[in-house]
Amino acid sequence: MSAGRDIILGRVRKALGRGPLPPEKQLKLRSRLAHPKRNLVPQRGDLAGPELVGLFVTMARKADAEVERLSDWSQVPNAVRQYLDRNHLPLNINLAPEPLLQALDWDGFQVWRDLPRREDKVAVTGCFAAAAETGTLVVTSGPEHATSLNLLPDHHLVVLPASRIRGSYEDTWDMLRLAYPDAPPRTVLWITGPSRTGDIEQTLQLGAHGPLRLQILLIDDLDDA
Repeated sequence: MSAGRDIILGRVRKALGRGPLPPEKQLKLRSRLAHPKRNLVPQRGDLAGPELVGLFVTMARKADAEVERLSDWSQVPNAVRQYLDRNHLPLNINLAPEPLLQALDWDGFQVWRDLPRREDKVAVTGCFAAAAETGTLVVTSGPEHATSLNLLPDHHLVVLPASRIRGSYEDTWDMLRLAYPDAPPRTVLWITGPSRTGDIEQTLQLGAHGPLRLQILLIDDLDDA
């Protein structure tokens, strides 16, 4: 643990009138973190293969995400081009520095590879996984994916291999723990449809705290799972 974090947590304990945890409670806490118990899993998440992918598509669309199914990665640039054309947007994209995306043919696009700015309209990223039970994308931060790419642009286009879809939140947490055995990434973002709020006169507003539109480019790679 860093010295700065120690200082902050020390202040929190002081405000709560607490000292450091006794050794027996520390041991219990470490055991719980090392062997987490699974929470409730909806029955609808107990599917596999095409049925699981179909559930994800249904739930994602219910949450106002757009889903386009592609047969392989090479179709991604053309799908992005068609999306931009439909929405009368220029061929300017902020592309996440993920190797599979960077290796695609983006000829004809103006591709930005820096962190997004407020004026950037479109981000194209991958994602770590997805939970079919609610049509939710699971996005982790890191050198290949800045969190700001998920929040600043108006249009977020996410490339999702079907093999990364799991039935429930608990299943995706299992994936995360296996992928990051030593420590979780700084940010794990769960995205269910476009950003929205109903705080203003209880009227639903899209794009309030993040992208106005969410387009999922779903790649059929189940044979590679």
